[in-house]
Amino acid sequence: MKKTLYSLMLSEDVVHEVDLLAHKLGTNRSNLINQILAEYVDMVTPERRINDIFSAIEQLVLPSRELVPFFSPNNFTMSLKSSLEYKYRPTVKYEVELYRNAEASIGELSVIFRTQSAALIQSMTEFFRIWKHVEDRDLAPLLGGQTIDYALYDGKFVRSIAMPQKECTSDDLASVLSDYIQTFDSLMKAYLNGRVSASDIERQYYQLMNTQKILI
Repeated sequence: MKKTLYSLMLSEDVVHEVDLLAHKLGTNRSNLINQILAEYVDMVTPERRINDIFSAIEQLVLPSRELVPFFSPNNFTMSLKSSLEYKYRPTVKYEVELYRNAEASIGELSVIFRTQSAALIQSMTEFFRIWKHVEDRDLAPLLGGQTIDYALYDGKFVRSIAMPQKECTSDDLASVLSDYIQTFDSLMKAYLNGRVSASDIERQYYQLMNTQKILI
């Protein structure tokens, strides 16, 4: 959504209160006024859509108690923390970033882990590679020519989020994102504990795809 510079005459008292609220909400004067005016004329801005998606994800994952969500209004990133079923209970953090102006993709998902265990790092790396292999084979052909970018760094796995192939609501997108993260989290934990194999992961991933209205 293109932004243009406009000059407005505002009361100093109004500006003071706007600035106080903007600071409290973690945004700036221009963004807050833009949001207020958009809500007044019943227009959905990218910021409001992202906030609605994150709010819906929070409500969807809370009942499972496996993921603890954190996000602040007016922020393009939310995080979800999970504890691995492994000695010392290391944590994994999922970060979902949604782009204000989506083009090739609508955002990216990062899986961040911190551990000194070489065995755990190796097992998680194996899982990430299996996951990518499954998506390359089962998901990529259905994305209409879109490509999903993957990267694996020291303690971080990153995957781009594909542009949906059809129109979807904020609730639709929140649902598919929360299902994806919860499935990824549960299968990763099961793989690390030896409860599932690579073929089990592929089968359950295929089941997930068949239940989704949209693919990302």
